[in-house]
Amino acid sequence: MTNDRGTGASDAGARSASPAIELRDIVKRFPGVVANDGVDMSVRPGTIHALIGENGAGKSTVMKILYGAQRPDEGQVVVNGAETHFKSPKDAINAGIGMVFQHFMLADNLSVWENIILGSEPTKGSFLIDDASARERIAALARENGLEIDPTAFVSDLGVGERQRVEILKVLFRGARIIILDEPTAVLVPQEVDELFESLRELTAQGVTIVFISHKLDEVLAIADDITVIRAGKTVATVKPADVTAKQLAELMVGSELPSPETRTSTVTDEVALELVDVTLASHAPVSGTSTAAHSAEIAAGKLDLDHVSLKVRRGEIVGIAGVEGNGQSDLLEVLIGTRRPTSGAITMQGHDLVATPTRERRDHGLAYIPEDRHRDGLLLSSPLWENVMLGYQHRSQYSERGMINREAARTHAAEVIERFDVRTPGVDTMAIALSGGNQQKLIVGREMLSDPKVLVAAHPTRGIDVGAQAAVWDALRDARQAGLAVLLISADLEELIGLSDTLLVMLRGRIVARLDPAKVTKSELGEYMTGARSAEVAA
Repeated sequence: MTNDRGTGASDAGARSASPAIELRDIVKRFPGVVANDGVDMSVRPGTIHALIGENGAGKSTVMKILYGAQRPDEGQVVVNGAETHFKSPKDAINAGIGMVFQHFMLADNLSVWENIILGSEPTKGSFLIDDASARERIAALARENGLEIDPTAFVSDLGVGERQRVEILKVLFRGARIIILDEPTAVLVPQEVDELFESLRELTAQGVTIVFISHKLDEVLAIADDITVIRAGKTVATVKPADVTAKQLAELMVGSELPSPETRTSTVTDEVALELVDVTLASHAPVSGTSTAAHSAEIAAGKLDLDHVSLKVRRGEIVGIAGVEGNGQSDLLEVLIGTRRPTSGAITMQGHDLVATPTRERRDHGLAYIPEDRHRDGLLLSSPLWENVMLGYQHRSQYSERGMINREAARTHAAEVIERFDVRTPGVDTMAIALSGGNQQKLIVGREMLSDPKVLVAAHPTRGIDVGAQAAVWDALRDARQAGLAVLLISADLEELIGLSDTLLVMLRGRIVARLDPAKVTKSELGEYMTGARSAEVAA
């Protein structure tokens, strides 16, 4: 990807106009923490302005201030030349500011147009929704801004890239002329990223201003007109993409070079630690394995979330699984950790049959798990770190004595995890919610790595974390692989998959459709396999 925005008339106009957004010396304090300590940012109208910084640097806080979800303790927020004092996101929306969050907020059982108007329904008469005019307006917005989509399609039938367009159309429908995009490419394949970037350029050509938050520095350099870097709550630089490299941006963010996931020295042994043979999973398959009428009907109709999945992971090997989200990866995770039982097929780990084995016993046999959503499945956010470190292992003798929790042992182990995995926190009694995303992730990785695992299932282990925390997680995975751990890695980061994996599998519609050599495949080729544009013979 290259930055080919050019210097047309609209760009020249953007340079001469007053800023669309000015953040002047923003300060925001929380108990014991100064989240923003003098943030300055000036965004030209009709441009794409990237905001980058490591987790905990203050990006989210300052964007919440701009969006009206937080109020600054000091400083000024100026929008289109007027100082603002937003009390809520509703005020920001009324001022023409919209925000698209990293995790989509869409109702799968509704159509595109219904999702877009939800909460802002146009009416005819007193009570009736004017659905015809809503669909017309949405179709016009889509055409004008390069976001073509069928308004009548159900969201459940859309791909990830199309869902991204729906989220952008939602804020445009509400009149946004300034859009904040939070990690918009986190789950997109390269082709979808290119399509999104085309849409963003079309939006700016229509005069829309975009704040683009991302950890992917190559994409920032490709799409941004200006880049602001925040470190430790302060603005440290605003630069032009043409004047910096990804390495220099990483150094501005965290004071170190851009990490690489590259791993090429083989540590793969002949010992199979985890094996799946012809695993199928019917839609709505019950956890207990007890058949239901709906379940039996879906089997008969061939509706499978997993369709004869077979794979092996050997000791000292990282097997990566690539795929557009929604193609069976989450279902595979549920089958592996025991929250759903496969309809047919075999799963064995270290000689143990896992098909009917409860999750707790799987953990005791050496299955460690880094979940794809750390907040939902990995942490008790309102509990202290020492409780979170024993989460899932609290029944083990190191933590439990005659049914009572040994708090001192738990606190000692938590301190070890914090030290070994560089979790930046005041102490073991800190609540998990007080940590930045990167430190939360390092805590989970440390908890699982120090649980004496034989097999690690890692789902999106570096999603939404900065380059420093990312490097720490990659180092932990490489060290574990070197020590003989078998790792099944599911990720949307194609560079991560290619760099870390010894074997690379592609999932599409619940099936393994390609088995690739990471040393030979490119990100673009991998994206083609993921979308079905390219196919391959799958060796046994």
